[in-house]
Amino acid sequence: MHKRYQNTRFLTSATSLRGMPPDIGREAAFAGRSNAGKSSALNRICHQKSLARTSKTPGRTQQINFFTVTDDRYLVDLPGYGYARVAKSQQQQWGALLRQYLLGRRSLAGLILLMDIRHPLTPLDGQLLDLCQEGGVPVHVLLTKADKLKRGPAMATLRTVERQLDREGLDASVQLFSSLNGEGLEAAQARLDDWLAFDADVSDSGPIAL
Repeated sequence: MHKRYQNTRFLTSATSLRGMPPDIGREAAFAGRSNAGKSSALNRICHQKSLARTSKTPGRTQQINFFTVTDDRYLVDLPGYGYARVAKSQQQQWGALLRQYLLGRRSLAGLILLMDIRHPLTPLDGQLLDLCQEGGVPVHVLLTKADKLKRGPAMATLRTVERQLDREGLDASVQLFSSLNGEGLEAAQARLDDWLAFDADVSDSGPIAL
């Protein structure tokens, strides 16, 4: 078992850039539609059951939540988007906060974008990908709930998403993932390892320019 993330702990929540921890070290963020299984993926990656709150009601994450992996490495849970029952004004507020974070956070080393494998690449996903490209933020896509499809259709969806991203000129890697059975867990952790520079000492590296 990959033990690197099992001691990850909640640090703080923020509703603005000013409320966030100091912009130093390295951090990797998680984003996705409200029903894409973001909290479940975070919990599975960190080998914990309740690190990130899960709910039967989508749209529960209404702030940017920071989790400490080590003293200078963090995981960041961004607000879910696309939940229709959330007021339009609240959606706009979350959208503005996401934009400020993705374009203004110097320590952000990469974004894990979660998409339900049965409903990938929605227009809102596309907007987020465009925003990451604008900010020079590397993206790794997790096609979640892969256990809901048989192997053949799951692989076909993976290839379709890869081709569409390539056609649209969006630089993002893609993999299958299941919080239920752990499919793709090690690959997702390896991508985080790379972004958080676990093979290098980043304690004196300072902010990372995008």
